[in-house]
Amino acid sequence: MPQMAPIKWLTLFFIFSITFILFCSVNYYAYMPSSPKSNELKNINLNSMNWKW
Repeated sequence: MPQMAPIKWLTLFFIFSITFILFCSVNYYAYMPSSPKSNELKNINLNSMNWKW
């Protein structure tokens, strides 16, 4: 079985690293979360967190 030269491993490592970084950055910036509205924040019921001991 022939062995690969070290420069081939280095270029393969760089290609996989660049594709991994590009894939992660595209996945990170593709998701746009919706910002909560100010009137939705006013409707939070604060009495639901009262514990009955």
